[in-house]
Amino acid sequence: MSNDDQRQARHQRAMEKLKNHVDERVASASEERGQLLIFTGNGKGKTTAAWGTVTRALGYGYGVGVIQFIKGEWECGERERLQEDPNLQVATMGTGFTWETQNRETDRQACEAVWQHACQMLNDPTIYLVVLDEITYMLKFGYLDIESVKTALHDRPTEQSVIITGRNAHRGLMAMADTITEMQETRHAFNNGLKARRGLDY
Repeated sequence: MSNDDQRQARHQRAMEKLKNHVDERVASASEERGQLLIFTGNGKGKTTAAWGTVTRALGYGYGVGVIQFIKGEWECGERERLQEDPNLQVATMGTGFTWETQNRETDRQACEAVWQHACQMLNDPTIYLVVLDEITYMLKFGYLDIESVKTALHDRPTEQSVIITGRNAHRGLMAMADTITEMQETRHAFNNGLKARRGLDY
């Protein structure tokens, strides 16, 4: 047997083993229900990943709700592109970054108002996916009560999935999550003096 034949035989055995492993995992995943996903960590891309999933769900014709707790006043290319879709609902906190307003009570009231929109979405069985973008900061700053958020997530429709984004996700949410992805920063252009770029960063 030539070296190429031996290499092919080893490759085939490895791929057969991998296929059997994947097939077993797929066969064992029999439960169907909505999921709770958390995109956290100090790296870039958490909100972008959430909007990618929004696009996927809309592509199948599902109802989607997005709550933006911090970045609502900023330009958002994904929101601009998708906002005309009749299956998409977006609500924004509207006060921008809390370190810009520097008014705790104003921020708390704005957060509570947009949280009511979130609760309506989390009670609506026609909404397949809800994104709670940057809600982790609202919990960290004490604008929202963690038990109220946990209850709303627990009591949502069975088929509804939720994506939570933001740094320092609360351990109570982490304990509930089905999938947790932590974005890790290795290097960020902003730290080297590069401005956020339209169409790339927002």
